[in-house]
Amino acid sequence: MRHSPKRLADLLGSRLCHDLISPIGAVCNGVELLGMGPMGTQPELALISESIEAANFRVQFYRVAYGLASDDQALSDGEVRRILAGVYKGARLKVDWSVKDALPRPEIKLAFLLIQCIEDALPYGGTLRITHNGMFWRLEADGRIKINDPELWECLCSGEEPEELAPSRVHYALIPHAVEEAGRRIICNNSEDHIELTF
Repeated sequence: MRHSPKRLADLLGSRLCHDLISPIGAVCNGVELLGMGPMGTQPELALISESIEAANFRVQFYRVAYGLASDDQALSDGEVRRILAGVYKGARLKVDWSVKDALPRPEIKLAFLLIQCIEDALPYGGTLRITHNGMFWRLEADGRIKINDPELWECLCSGEEPEELAPSRVHYALIPHAVEEAGRRIICNNSEDHIELTF
Protein backbone atom coordinates (compact mmCIF):
# COMPACT_ATOMS: atom_id res chain seq x y z
CA MET A 1 0.00 0.00 0.00
CA ARG A 2 1.36 3.41 -0.98
CA HIS A 3 0.99 6.18 1.57
CA SER A 4 -0.48 9.50 0.49
CA PRO A 5 1.85 12.54 0.41
CA LYS A 6 -0.11 14.04 3.32
CA ARG A 7 0.33 10.94 5.48
CA LEU A 8 4.03 10.82 4.64
CA ALA A 9 4.33 14.49 5.67
CA ASP A 10 2.61 13.70 8.98
CA LEU A 11 4.88 10.71 9.58
CA LEU A 12 7.93 12.81 8.77
CA GLY A 13 6.80 15.57 11.13
CA SER A 14 6.23 13.06 13.94
CA ARG A 15 9.59 11.38 13.37
CA LEU A 16 11.57 14.63 13.31
CA CYS A 17 9.90 15.99 16.44
CA HIS A 18 10.24 12.67 18.26
CA ASP A 19 13.95 12.46 17.48
CA LEU A 20 14.57 16.09 18.46
CA ILE A 21 12.69 16.07 21.78
CA SER A 22 15.03 13.58 23.48
CA PRO A 23 18.35 15.41 22.84
CA ILE A 24 16.78 18.79 23.60
CA GLY A 25 15.48 17.34 26.87
CA ALA A 26 18.96 16.02 27.67
CA VAL A 27 20.49 19.45 27.06
CA CYS A 28 17.81 20.99 29.31
CA ASN A 29 18.76 18.58 32.09
CA GLY A 30 22.45 19.32 31.59
CA VAL A 31 21.92 23.07 31.78
CA GLU A 32 19.81 22.57 34.90
CA LEU A 33 22.66 20.66 36.55
CA LEU A 34 25.13 23.38 35.60
CA GLY A 35 22.79 25.90 37.18
CA MET A 36 23.16 24.14 40.51
CA GLY A 37 26.92 24.75 40.49
CA PRO A 38 29.07 27.88 40.63
CA MET A 39 28.10 28.78 37.04
CA GLY A 40 24.45 29.05 38.02
CA THR A 41 24.51 32.82 38.44
CA GLN A 42 26.14 33.61 35.10
CA PRO A 43 23.85 35.44 32.60
CA GLU A 44 25.22 33.35 29.72
CA LEU A 45 23.88 30.17 31.30
CA ALA A 46 20.50 31.80 31.87
CA LEU A 47 20.35 32.78 28.19
CA ILE A 48 21.21 29.23 27.10
CA SER A 49 18.59 27.81 29.46
CA GLU A 50 15.88 30.12 28.12
CA SER A 51 16.76 29.30 24.50
CA ILE A 52 16.74 25.54 25.09
CA GLU A 53 13.44 25.75 26.94
CA ALA A 54 11.90 27.76 24.09
CA ALA A 55 13.17 25.23 21.52
CA ASN A 56 11.74 22.37 23.57
CA PHE A 57 8.26 23.90 23.70
CA ARG A 58 8.41 24.84 19.99
CA VAL A 59 9.17 21.22 19.02
CA GLN A 60 6.27 20.03 21.18
CA PHE A 61 4.01 22.53 19.40
CA TYR A 62 5.19 21.31 15.98
CA ARG A 63 4.64 17.71 17.02
CA VAL A 64 0.95 18.49 17.54
CA ALA A 65 0.57 20.79 14.51
CA TYR A 66 2.61 18.79 11.98
CA GLY A 67 2.66 15.26 13.35
CA LEU A 68 0.38 12.28 12.91
CA ALA A 69 -3.03 12.64 14.58
CA SER A 70 -5.63 9.89 14.88
CA ASP A 71 -9.20 10.03 16.20
CA ASP A 72 -8.40 7.70 19.11
CA GLN A 73 -5.79 10.14 20.45
CA ALA A 74 -6.67 13.03 22.76
CA LEU A 75 -4.75 15.81 24.44
CA SER A 76 -5.70 17.17 27.84
CA ASP A 77 -6.39 20.85 28.31
CA GLY A 78 -3.55 21.01 30.83
CA GLU A 79 -1.01 19.60 28.36
CA VAL A 80 -2.10 22.00 25.61
CA ARG A 81 -2.04 24.94 27.99
CA ARG A 82 1.48 24.00 29.13
CA ILE A 83 2.77 23.86 25.53
CA LEU A 84 1.18 27.17 24.54
CA ALA A 85 2.41 28.90 27.69
CA GLY A 86 5.94 27.80 26.86
CA VAL A 87 5.78 28.77 23.18
CA TYR A 88 4.27 32.22 23.77
CA LYS A 89 6.15 33.10 26.95
CA GLY A 90 7.22 36.73 26.54
CA ALA A 91 5.73 36.89 23.02
CA ARG A 92 3.71 39.79 21.62
CA LEU A 93 0.74 37.49 21.06
CA LYS A 94 -1.03 36.46 24.26
CA VAL A 95 -2.81 33.11 23.88
CA ASP A 96 -5.63 32.05 26.22
CA TRP A 97 -6.60 28.38 25.82
CA SER A 98 -10.03 28.43 27.47
CA VAL A 99 -10.85 24.80 26.67
CA LYS A 100 -11.59 22.66 29.71
CA ASP A 101 -11.63 19.10 28.34
CA ALA A 102 -9.41 16.57 26.62
CA LEU A 103 -10.41 16.62 22.95
CA PRO A 104 -9.49 14.62 19.82
CA ARG A 105 -5.98 15.28 18.58
CA PRO A 106 -7.08 15.99 14.95
CA GLU A 107 -9.20 18.92 16.19
CA ILE A 108 -6.38 20.29 18.35
CA LYS A 109 -4.00 19.89 15.40
CA LEU A 110 -6.32 22.08 13.31
CA ALA A 111 -6.53 24.63 16.13
CA PHE A 112 -2.72 24.78 16.35
CA LEU A 113 -2.39 25.36 12.60
CA LEU A 114 -4.95 28.17 12.81
CA ILE A 115 -3.09 29.70 15.75
CA GLN A 116 -0.09 30.07 13.45
CA CYS A 117 -2.23 31.81 10.82
CA ILE A 118 -3.54 34.25 13.42
CA GLU A 119 0.00 34.86 14.64
CA ASP A 120 0.95 35.77 11.05
CA ALA A 121 -1.88 38.31 10.94
CA LEU A 122 -0.89 39.96 14.24
CA PRO A 123 2.81 40.87 13.76
CA TYR A 124 2.50 43.69 16.32
CA GLY A 125 0.93 41.44 18.93
CA GLY A 126 -2.54 41.07 20.34
CA THR A 127 -4.70 38.64 22.25
CA LEU A 128 -6.09 35.30 21.12
CA ARG A 129 -8.73 33.28 22.97
CA ILE A 130 -9.63 29.72 22.00
CA THR A 131 -12.90 28.22 23.24
CA HIS A 132 -14.94 25.07 22.65
CA ASN A 133 -18.64 24.89 23.50
CA GLY A 134 -18.98 21.12 23.29
CA MET A 135 -19.58 21.15 19.54
CA PHE A 136 -17.74 24.01 17.86
CA TRP A 137 -14.37 25.70 18.23
CA ARG A 138 -13.90 29.47 18.16
CA LEU A 139 -10.63 31.36 17.84
CA GLU A 140 -11.07 35.10 18.53
CA ALA A 141 -8.16 37.51 18.18
CA ASP A 142 -7.93 41.24 18.75
CA GLY A 143 -5.13 43.57 17.71
CA ARG A 144 -3.79 45.47 14.74
CA ILE A 145 -4.51 43.11 11.86
CA LYS A 146 -1.98 43.04 9.02
CA ILE A 147 -2.61 40.28 6.50
CA ASN A 148 0.40 40.32 4.18
CA ASP A 149 -0.82 37.36 2.12
CA PRO A 150 -4.54 37.96 1.47
CA GLU A 151 -4.64 35.14 -1.09
CA LEU A 152 -3.61 32.68 1.63
CA TRP A 153 -6.45 33.90 3.86
CA GLU A 154 -8.85 33.53 0.95
CA CYS A 155 -7.73 29.92 0.57
CA LEU A 156 -8.03 29.42 4.33
CA CYS A 157 -11.63 30.63 4.36
CA SER A 158 -12.66 28.88 1.14
CA GLY A 159 -11.07 25.55 2.05
CA GLU A 160 -8.79 25.53 -0.98
CA GLU A 161 -5.13 24.59 -0.93
CA PRO A 162 -2.85 27.49 -1.97
CA GLU A 163 -0.74 26.97 -5.08
CA GLU A 164 2.30 29.05 -4.16
CA LEU A 165 3.69 29.61 -0.69
CA ALA A 166 6.94 30.07 1.20
CA PRO A 167 8.19 27.47 3.70
CA SER A 168 7.20 29.82 6.53
CA ARG A 169 3.58 29.57 5.34
CA VAL A 170 3.35 25.79 4.92
CA HIS A 171 0.61 25.61 7.58
CA TYR A 172 -1.85 27.19 5.10
CA ALA A 173 -1.37 24.23 2.76
CA LEU A 174 -1.92 21.74 5.57
CA ILE A 175 -5.14 23.29 6.87
CA PRO A 176 -7.50 21.92 4.15
CA HIS A 177 -6.24 18.40 4.95
CA ALA A 178 -6.58 18.97 8.70
CA VAL A 179 -10.13 20.28 8.16
CA GLU A 180 -11.03 17.13 6.26
CA GLU A 181 -9.45 14.83 8.85
CA ALA A 182 -11.31 16.59 11.66
CA GLY A 183 -14.59 16.50 9.74
CA ARG A 184 -15.02 20.25 10.04
CA ARG A 185 -15.54 23.44 8.02
CA ILE A 186 -13.93 26.79 8.78
CA ILE A 187 -16.02 29.96 8.94
CA CYS A 188 -14.12 33.28 8.84
CA ASN A 189 -15.22 36.64 10.17
CA ASN A 190 -12.48 39.29 10.03
CA SER A 191 -12.27 43.05 10.43
CA GLU A 192 -9.47 45.61 10.83
CA ASP A 193 -8.92 44.76 14.49
CA HIS A 194 -10.67 41.44 15.04
CA ILE A 195 -10.36 37.89 13.70
CA GLU A 196 -12.88 35.17 14.38
CA LEU A 197 -12.41 31.64 13.06
CA THR A 198 -14.90 28.91 13.92
CA PHE A 199 -14.98 25.26 12.96
